[in-house]
Amino acid sequence: MDELSGRSTITQKSLENKIATGTKPLPGRVLIVDDESAMCQLIETILKLRGHEVTWCQSASRAIEWIKEHNFDVVVTDVRMPGTDGLNLCRQIGDHRPELPVVVMTAFGSVETAIEALRSGAYDFVIKPFENDVMVAAVTRAIEFSRLKQQVRVLKQQQANVDDWPLLGTSEPMKRVTQQLLPIAASDASVLINGESGTGKELVARTIHAKSARSSGPFVAINCAALSESLLESELFGHVRGAFTDARADRDGLFVTAKGGTLLLDEMGDMPMSLQVKLLRVLEENSVRPVGSNHEIALDVRVLSATHRDLESAVEEGTFRGDLYYRINVINVDLPPLRSRGSDILLIAQHFVDFYATKSGRQVSGITRPAAAKLLAYRWPGNIRELRNVIERGVALSTTDQIGLEDLPDKVVSHDPKRFSIDGDDPDELVPLEQIERQYIDHVLQMTDQNKTRAAEILGLDRKTLYRKLKET
Repeated sequence: MDELSGRSTITQKSLENKIATGTKPLPGRVLIVDDESAMCQLIETILKLRGHEVTWCQSASRAIEWIKEHNFDVVVTDVRMPGTDGLNLCRQIGDHRPELPVVVMTAFGSVETAIEALRSGAYDFVIKPFENDVMVAAVTRAIEFSRLKQQVRVLKQQQANVDDWPLLGTSEPMKRVTQQLLPIAASDASVLINGESGTGKELVARTIHAKSARSSGPFVAINCAALSESLLESELFGHVRGAFTDARADRDGLFVTAKGGTLLLDEMGDMPMSLQVKLLRVLEENSVRPVGSNHEIALDVRVLSATHRDLESAVEEGTFRGDLYYRINVINVDLPPLRSRGSDILLIAQHFVDFYATKSGRQVSGITRPAAAKLLAYRWPGNIRELRNVIERGVALSTTDQIGLEDLPDKVVSHDPKRFSIDGDDPDELVPLEQIERQYIDHVLQMTDQNKTRAAEILGLDRKTLYRKLKET
């Protein structure tokens, strides 16, 4: 017996033999906190042989720094340490990472210490000197608890996202979209979701995930247009320590983080060409190599992509790789703009009224008839996202139980669709040719269910010209 640390002396070989006979626990990331380096090294050896990734430090202050910078599944800490003790560390972890379980070690074995540890937020406790299997079992239970809480949190967030902005709509364009989703969700094929900004592309992706066999796994989304090329590569594929200047530790990429679930690559049309090559390789080989690593990681993830750009034209122009386009476009979903969805506008608006009234505690239950007429007449260039903001504003400003004209933005109230008549003989009623052209283009798109290729054929335009005209107005 080692009297200094209060533990049994054990050789590396005997430790390996003893642990090898046990069952393999769920591997996780463990942080050990103990002022005795020998104790840290012993626990590290025990847990590493079981497949865990282990980090240790000798003070609570350093532990808090590590917890802020890294994702751990469990913390194992001693009670008695110089400065901040293990019980105070439990309380601090509860403030910073309440979902992170803590296993407390105590050499005193008193019921009072154990109770105090649990009251301080500890998940479990281990009495020193301990059997190796006891420590392994405590860590395993804590990791399982941590993973379960993560899954519950992810599922709640996914459900909240779907509930906050559901796929509402009775218009024919939306009926066709929703009818596709169940068959799409039942497969594991790649999906490309097309639509203008704000039409709900991420919501469609979340709905596909929620209705799929992967629904219990994570849903991870990344905006490919929001990050620099180097940062996007690191976020997607991960990196190893030292791969670049700020790579202080290994980090999993989103392809790995989304294991067992779904990864949405939003705004795919803005991905740099050099990254398109690397992404194609990942999708073809179903494995990823973190930046700076020589090892491949097998993947288990469904990839969905979304864009507001015409990728087919981008392929023709040489700004998007054709091989990647066909790889991500196994199944295509076209989302209609809000302006082509008719009375769906009011259906969605009422949903947002109910949502924001409940959220803010306001007694607002509907929309006046004049305000509803303005909502229907407006073009909604920002689509559902813009409608959501308008209704949130209306709920906040309304002084009655109905959102009225005075609660809507000026641009919505003052918008004039200017219906035109070619037979009119009053010059004041005539409108510019550009406006007539755009209204006709919108009409053709509505009649073709937003099929831009078909619309271009009817209009006698090529797709590039049609997209240019849509962007100009």
